[in-house]
Amino acid sequence: MEGVGGDGPAAAAAAMEQRRNEMAKVFQFYLDKSTPHALYRWIGSFVLVSLYALRVFYIQGFYVVTYGLGIYILNLLIGFLSPLVDPEMEHSDGPTLPTKGSDEFKPFIRRLPEFKFWYAITKAFCVAFVMTFFSMFDVPVYWPILLCYWLVLLFLTLKRQIMHMIKYKYVPLNVGKQKYGGKKPASSASSPRD
Repeated sequence: MEGVGGDGPAAAAAAMEQRRNEMAKVFQFYLDKSTPHALYRWIGSFVLVSLYALRVFYIQGFYVVTYGLGIYILNLLIGFLSPLVDPEMEHSDGPTLPTKGSDEFKPFIRRLPEFKFWYAITKAFCVAFVMTFFSMFDVPVYWPILLCYWLVLLFLTLKRQIMHMIKYKYVPLNVGKQKYGGKKPASSASSPRD
């Protein structure tokens, strides 16, 4: 009679694994559907960041968690602003940045694409938000020191990255770049034949 419900723990583990796979497929489906909606994704992330900031401000703690989150975001930002192939490190046969005016134009390809950048930041804030519910992560520290140290790291890192951009003449952002709209449809304002 023990075999009626399956193999006991093995059947339960298989059912749990199947349920987890179904949930992963649904999650991936909605993640894929959100890909073209960058503005709405970033608005949702901003709401999450605001909730995290309010929670840390209200609790007056978890500064080490916030500092670690800041270091992680700084690391992601550097990947987002960097080209896929660093012209300083490697000369490859694939797409590279033009270094002279006579070089052929090659598009800027990020080391960390925008979607992965957004997804990593959102996951990081979700994890940090959950960590604020456990007191073992609330290490007592003098937060102004952490803030000053993080600002120094931010300044030095961005200075190095901007110097790299100037040296190799690339702009990783779409601000100020010319946009092409393609052909415009012919207007129907022509005079009708009588």
